[in-house]
Amino acid sequence: MVAAMEVPSHQTSSFGILDVDQQFGHLLPVKQMVEKPLAGTEPSNLAVIGRYLLTPSVLENIGKLKAGSGGEIQLTDAIAQEIKQGRPVNGFRFDGHRFDCGSKAGFLQATISFALARSDLKDELTDYLLKTLAIEKAAQ
Repeated sequence: MVAAMEVPSHQTSSFGILDVDQQFGHLLPVKQMVEKPLAGTEPSNLAVIGRYLLTPSVLENIGKLKAGSGGEIQLTDAIAQEIKQGRPVNGFRFDGHRFDCGSKAGFLQATISFALARSDLKDELTDYLLKTLAIEKAAQ
């Protein structure tokens, strides 16, 4: 099972994308997975967002893969092998907020959101952010 969420169409080439049959609430039976599809070739805008429940056979598949998209061995390709081998793969539609901590901006956004959610940090951080933004605006 993989966590999935809708992403804007201009971002689909940055993710593994799901092709699903029908949807059962949050459950998404997967027909196919495509790693970082070229723009215009994506089967949907349902992106795999880096949360997985894997069977041992997926890990066996990884050991048999050659480099794929980006010259890397892709976990998405190992999971897609499960479908080709007749084993079910499901997506689970994620409704929360997610941060791409693989990017510097995403890491900072996650850190700030985490701090703003804490009562012992929120006021001091909010004050700092407001002052910083006011200085930046005044400099313009």
